[in-house]
Amino acid sequence: MTGYRTVDGTLAFVEEHGEPTAPAVLCLHTAGQSGGQWRHVVPDLVEAGHRVVVPDLPGHGRSEPAPGGPVDDLGTYAAWLLALADELGLDRFAVAGCSIGGKIALDLAVRASDRLTAVVAMAADAWTGGSPSPRGLRRELVDVAAPSRADRTELGTLAVVGRATDPERARLIATMHRREDPVVSNSDLLGWASHDLRDQLGAIACPLHLVVGADDLWLDVERVRWAASRIPGALCTVLDGVGHYPMEEIPGFAAVLDGWLRDLTAGTEAA
Repeated sequence: MTGYRTVDGTLAFVEEHGEPTAPAVLCLHTAGQSGGQWRHVVPDLVEAGHRVVVPDLPGHGRSEPAPGGPVDDLGTYAAWLLALADELGLDRFAVAGCSIGGKIALDLAVRASDRLTAVVAMAADAWTGGSPSPRGLRRELVDVAAPSRADRTELGTLAVVGRATDPERARLIATMHRREDPVVSNSDLLGWASHDLRDQLGAIACPLHLVVGADDLWLDVERVRWAASRIPGALCTVLDGVGHYPMEEIPGFAAVLDGWLRDLTAGTEAA
């Protein structure tokens, strides 16, 4: 049931949709954002037969802050999500995440492959090469409350939306994104820049699909392909004309995600 759950000392807002007995998929949002990014995807994903769980990570959306303050280690979010899965009684589930959500999905695959039926990690790789600069991000924390921050978020979002996205849809995405808490989003980006799973990719044993937009200025497509090549059986898809937010940019994305999830789980069942 949609509402608040106490997870590891944090009162968190969690959306739950679909039949409790349906295959569960955990949908993870991007840096500084909330589960609202999945609002257009959830209804059709439920109609396709999934139980959809969409949490606001600690300090995001309607969730209370993490007990220790803004989180700058994506592994902390991964551990928190496993605690949430325990709270919800999810022994086996799929994960779909984008940006930091995609990196967290990869982290979950390293930590708990035995619990994951499928992972779709979008706009993510194993290591960004320390970009953006952690030093610059920490310095920016001093002035993130400046009024121009919301404008920078909106313009920055427009810059990484893919060329195939309808301009009106792109403006809506950017307008929604400017609602973020700048301290939380900068901390998320510190986690993004420092998160390094390169040496652990070979241990991933669950079905996994890495997805990157060809127009994503945050990522190097070759780094994503490299990560996929190091994960046994992993798939990699490059989306032409798409930027950093596939689930928001692509109309009818639920059908796309449903297809990816079914392909991944079918491979497992066939094996």
